[in-house]
This record gives sequence, structure tokens and C-alpha cells, in this order.
Amino acid sequence: MQYEIPEFVKKVYQTFIEKDYEIYLVGGSVRNLLMNIPVKDWDFTTNATPEEILTLFPDAFYDNQFGTVGIPHEVDGQPKVIEVTTFRTETTYSDTRHPDTVEWGKTIQEDLSRRDFTINAIALNLSNSSFTDPYEGKKDIDAKLIRAVGDASQRFKEDALRLMRAIRIATELSFVIEEDTWKEIVNDAELIQKVSGERIRLELLRILASDHAYEGIMLLKNSGILGYILPELLEGVGVSQARPGRHHTEDVFNHNVLSLKYTPSKDPVVRFAALLHDVGKPRSKSSDEQGLVIFYNHEVTGAKIAREICDRLHFSKKDRDKIVNLIRWHMFTVDEHITDSAIRRFIRRVGVENVKDMMDLRIGDRLGGGTQTAESWRLKKFKQRVEEQLKPAPFSITDLAIDGNDIMKELTIQPSKKVGEILQNLFEYVDEDLSRNTREYLLKKIKEIEV
Repeated sequence: MQYEIPEFVKKVYQTFIEKDYEIYLVGGSVRNLLMNIPVKDWDFTTNATPEEILTLFPDAFYDNQFGTVGIPHEVDGQPKVIEVTTFRTETTYSDTRHPDTVEWGKTIQEDLSRRDFTINAIALNLSNSSFTDPYEGKKDIDAKLIRAVGDASQRFKEDALRLMRAIRIATELSFVIEEDTWKEIVNDAELIQKVSGERIRLELLRILASDHAYEGIMLLKNSGILGYILPELLEGVGVSQARPGRHHTEDVFNHNVLSLKYTPSKDPVVRFAALLHDVGKPRSKSSDEQGLVIFYNHEVTGAKIAREICDRLHFSKKDRDKIVNLIRWHMFTVDEHITDSAIRRFIRRVGVENVKDMMDLRIGDRLGGGTQTAESWRLKKFKQRVEEQLKPAPFSITDLAIDGNDIMKELTIQPSKKVGEILQNLFEYVDEDLSRNTREYLLKKIKEIEV
């Protein structure tokens, strides 16, 4: 069978062949070709050393000690990298993260023996479309199984991130983890503590970006891994939210995970916010005068916890702030009597760029709490009014009919903190009634504020 291979990939392959090197497509690229899934990243393995590869490709780069050379190219104007790794052989992994030493292998079979899962341990010879498949990865693809290559315990101790990779790949492909491999994941779950927060975050976001994110999180929980990477989430297990008139039917943990499941957004960062949106409830739990459970200010507590989690997993400042902001303000009011100025405050609080994401989180929150409808009539009305306030853009302090220079001139004062305070007072006054935003009116109002 012939596979559709892009010209730039064929060109790289042919360059090695012309110099009499062995070279094979490997890993996810072969797996995806076999499954008829679009290939995003093309990976090769070869008997050429990194130094030899660099002589073939002057623009290539080698910035690690593990034998992987990057060959830059473009796809539709976007920069991409083809990774070519020298055959490697088995070695020891004292820290469950990196090999103690890197030794080049001599054969493709030797290289495949050190790979993680059978479905990733298949090599494709592009010259004749033949496969090297010593661990029957093609058979496991057909059976939709994730199976470790050789001794599962050894594979996970070589690199503990493979514990999460197994779950991530199973989630993305809707595969089942083979029984012995699953047992070793459960047995070795604690090893994930040796993996950096950054590497954990990358795998977690890929799980959250998949069509089966809910199932992925539940696999993390059932394996024991979740307790090491997101222990705060498990504090909600068994914490009931039930009280008369409340729609919640699940404990806090299951509500959080179901909210992730039902949040419309495909953005893994927004989905992470949905997963954590009520993470502050267990630590905020108390009782009211009737002895019924309440979670006073849980959104404030949750935002603080979320910030700590994001820092631990090395989220970017932009993504961290978005997650924290969504959690902090997710308890917004959708009262039909809310004023236009209150809606504008809501928009400024959550940020224009986060308004749709906040609505998606609210939908996930409702459905994850047992409500049958995604949107109440009040929420629909609220969204409509938010849209009205977003056209052409939400009112901000820069839209005032006067600025700081006008204030300094009118009051004969120099630049100071006071100018900003007066501007803020004027803004709040005008925000209650936008018809007040005229130059004549505000110049007069300045003196009243000054008095």
C-alpha cells in the first residue's frame, strides 16, 4: 500500500538514502498513517549520527544530548521541524526522566525496543512501504489497545511521563489501555512526582483538548495520578452540595469534571478553568443558620488555589491570568433587572476577550450540576444585553469626553495621582448614564468633585 507523503518529507528521506544511510519513519507519524489520521509531525530514525545529519542539512540544529536533530521547513507558510533521531539502544534511567548515558544503536529493531508503546514502535521504509513491527503494534492499532513495549514496569521507570502519555494517547484515540500496562500505571503512579510541572502541563492540556477530556480526567483519577498532579481537585470527592432548591446532584469533584465535559469551548485553557471552577468549595464549606451547606466566597478561594496550581504547572502568565479570572468571576449575576452599567462592569471585570469563555463556563456549570437546559431564559437575556454593550465596544475610561490634560488645565494643577482619581470618579459617574459623557458637562463636574 502506498501512503501519501508530502514532498518535503520525501526530500529529507531521499537525502539520507543517497548517502547510503538507513532511515525510517517512526512513532506517531506511522501510527497516524495506519489509522488514516492527518500527520502533524513527521519523525524519522536513522543510523546516521547527529554530526553526520548536520553535514547533510546545513540549516539543521542539534541542541540536546539525546540524538535528535531538528530540520526546519515550512508548511503553508508556517515554520515546522522534522525530527530525526539516531538509533538508540537500551540504558539505565536513574531519575525516571533521562537516560544515564546515551548510546547509539546499530539496528532499527534495537531502536524500537526502547520505545514506549507498541503502536509507536512501528517503522516504515518509504522506499518499499514495508514495516518493521517487532511488537505487533499494527495488531494493537486494529484492536485499539495501548500496550507497553516489553516490560511495562521498566518502560515507566525509564520515563515517568509515559504514565500520563498512555492515558493521553488512549484519550485522544479512544483506545483502551491493555490490562497489564494499566496495572503498572496504577502501581507506578507515584513516579509522576519526579516529572517537571511543565511536562505534566503539556500532557494535561492535550488531554483537555481532546474530544474525550472527561474520560481522560477520570482515567487520571482511577490510576491514582490525579492525586499527585491535582490533589486539590480530589478534595471535592464526597463533598455534597445538596440543599433544598439547588440543582446540584453531584459531589464537588464530579460536578467539576462534568462541568468540563459539558463546557462548549474547545480551548483546553478554558476547559481547565471549568475543571477547577469550584475547586475552592471544599475549603469554603460551612453551614448557614438552618444548618444547610454553603460555600461562601468559594470563587475567591478557588481563584487563589487555581493560581497556585498554574504556577506549579508552569502555565504562561497569560493563560494563568485567564484561568484565575474565569474562576474568580464565574458567579456573576444574571438578574433580568441588572442595569446596563452593571453589565459594563461585568465586561470590564472578566475582560472583553473572556466574555464568550465565561458564558461557556456557565453553560458547563449548569449542565454539570444536573440542569437539563444549557441556558436559562435569564442567561439568554443576559448574553443578549452583553452583546449590545459590546457594540461597538464596551465603554472605558479612554472614551470620556475629556482627559487628564483637561483636568490639569481646568484646576491649574500638575500631573499627579489626583488627576487619575478624578478621572476614575468621572468615569464611574458617566458609566451610570452614558448621556452624561459631554465635554461641557464633565468640565463642570470636575469642580464638583474637587469641592
